Amino acid sequence: MTGSQGGSPDRGGPIRLFDTARGRIAPIEAGPVVTLYSCGITPYDSAHLGHAQVYLTFDILQRRLRDLGHETRCVRNVTDVDDDILRKARELGVHYLDLAAEEIARFDSDMTALGLIPAWSEPRATSAIAEILTLIGAVLDSGRAYQADGGVYFDVTTFPGFGGVSHFDEPTMLALAAEHGGNPDDPRKRHPLDFVLWQPSLPDEPSWESRWGPGRPGWHIECSALALRELGETLDVHGGGRDLVFPHHECETAQSESVTGRPFVRHWLHVGLVGLGGTKMSKSLGNLVFVGDLLKEWEAAAIRLALLDHHYRTDWEWTVDDMPRAVRRLGAWRATVGGGTPIERGLDLVRSSLDEDLDTPGALRALDTEAGAGRSVVRGAALMGVTL
Repeated sequence: MTGSQGGSPDRGGPIRLFDTARGRIAPIEAGPVVTLYSCGITPYDSAHLGHAQVYLTFDILQRRLRDLGHETRCVRNVTDVDDDILRKARELGVHYLDLAAEEIARFDSDMTALGLIPAWSEPRATSAIAEILTLIGAVLDSGRAYQADGGVYFDVTTFPGFGGVSHFDEPTMLALAAEHGGNPDDPRKRHPLDFVLWQPSLPDEPSWESRWGPGRPGWHIECSALALRELGETLDVHGGGRDLVFPHHECETAQSESVTGRPFVRHWLHVGLVGLGGTKMSKSLGNLVFVGDLLKEWEAAAIRLALLDHHYRTDWEWTVDDMPRAVRRLGAWRATVGGGTPIERGLDLVRSSLDEDLDTPGALRALDTEAGAGRSVVRGAALMGVTL
């Protein structure tokens, strides 16, 4: 087959990526259409470099898949109702959907500037309440969920595969659940790792009617409902930041497979965390570098190169040297346009680097060597999403 499953004699391939659940690098096995789901933003603040690194990783993967002849369908959801956005809207005294609309527009503008391929679909959680209610009902019918005080909880003891994505032990899972608002000490839970599918709303929160009482969905069920609705029962590639492995992606898998009886994801792709000042960038800490702020000072192509200079799976630290280095690289590449040796090997070098676990730093170094020898790198840069 032409494409990432069997490769192509003229375009290379297959693409081999690290799969979180298997714990090793493995080829992507997919047909002519590759389905991808990238966990998107909760639109209560601007996009920072940690976000951009995730979406740029999926962008590079799609570009290489398309180069191999595949059609890609990448869904990037918008979590427009959850604890974080409701808390921020309350603090600002605005309607949560007004806050979401403002931040979604800013996010889309930033990602367009960075040259990202538009998402095939960008559904909002609030668009899927009917599907969420149906899915929760199906999980209850499967015997893997229970009702308690107007809420619905998933019973992790009924799903033998729980932990199969992260491979964390129970103490680690409990610590991470508490860190991400899972409330392991909730007395309504049968097991501390049980997670919310439906919860009663506070008086000032949005609420929808359900057969379990008025309320709103839990975080994890939103992505399952959207993924199943948009892409079907089994996704080729699903992922996001490494901090989503547990609880989010573990819980997504459990509730989805409980209903479909089929593997939820063929290949799990997780991106390392970007730090600043010795700590990962996070909205709660406020140690953020925003894409929008960088765009005011630097060319978008240089920002893109600065991010691609770090392998997607590694945790790394943003420094003041990143942008000047990227600007110098961009200038050296552009110096080859319209002059020097027209022979171009850069495209094949980029392909071979990307095929081995999306080695973008290796691809950039290969193009640096070509540019240094006076050879054109236009086509190789284009595959990296950089127009010279």
